This record gives sequence, structure tokens and C-alpha cells, in this order.
Amino acid sequence: MKAEYLEAGRIVGTHGVRGELRLEPWCDSAEFLKQFQTLYWEKEKTAVKVLSARVHKSLLLVTLEGISTVEQADALRGRILCFRRDDAALPEGAYFQQDLIGLSVRNSQDGELYGTLTAVYGTGANDVYEITDKTGKTTLIPAVPQVVHRISLEENTVEIEPLEGMFNAD
Repeated sequence: MKAEYLEAGRIVGTHGVRGELRLEPWCDSAEFLKQFQTLYWEKEKTAVKVLSARVHKSLLLVTLEGISTVEQADALRGRILCFRRDDAALPEGAYFQQDLIGLSVRNSQDGELYGTLTAVYGTGANDVYEITDKTGKTTLIPAVPQVVHRISLEENTVEIEPLEGMFNAD
């Protein structure tokens, strides 16, 4: 079952003296998080209105309703903010990393099971998927169309055409 709330990131500090927060994104990017007008506190899922949001380097600088001083903002350091899945606009063919973790990875031709997708790493050019087999051995594969042929969240499967030698026994 897909989680209704996904982690947006962690408050790592303040910016200025008017209660602006520095949010370290745990999702695609700070730019992605700018789209949300409402965020939610992690544990209690209490809504908090976003008054302003802007990207600064790799962080999101965000002003939340009810936070207007540096002291109020500093007290929130370390807290985690979430967003509602239904509030997010994803481009066609894009997935939340949290939804990919745990999917079975199979050969697109013969259905051979390679293992489970255990991590997603952003490398700049493309993501890299970490596949862990039943013995605990990990293999990294590029998440590019030549390798990843199909992702089905409904079937809990990623179908791939591995590059030559990728899964050969050592």
C-alpha cells in the first residue's frame, strides 16, 4: 500500500531573523518542493501552510504560517516535513523513490528474478538502482531506458534487460 504522506525533508536551520527555515530536501530536489502550498509535520501529520518557498543552493528556504521569529524557527531544527502524495505533480514515467524500494527486479525476456531494488542513487546524469539478491550480493544498474524496460507498481516489479556481464556469477 502506498503511503499517503511522503517525507519532504528535514529542517536543518534558520535563514535570517524572520523565521525562514532551511529545509534539506529528501526527495527529488528543492525545486520540486516549491510546488507545495501545504506541508505536514511528520509524526502527527498536522497541516502547516507554506507562505513562501525559494531555492537557495541545494536547500529550500521556506516560511511557514505561525513561524515569524528566528527563535520559533530554531526550535524546529531537526523536525521532518512531509507532503501528501495526492498533492504532488509528477511527470509521466516518474516515480517516488520510496515506491520503488522493495520492488522485485526481473529479466524482461525470461522473467528471471535478479533480486530486490534496495536503493536509488541520484548521480546527476541518471539514477542508479541497487539490486540485492537473496544471498545479499548487490549489483548497481543504470536507470536508463536501454536497461529498465518497465516499472509496474501494481505488479511490484521492475523489468530490466541487463547489460552483458552485469549479473554473471563470480
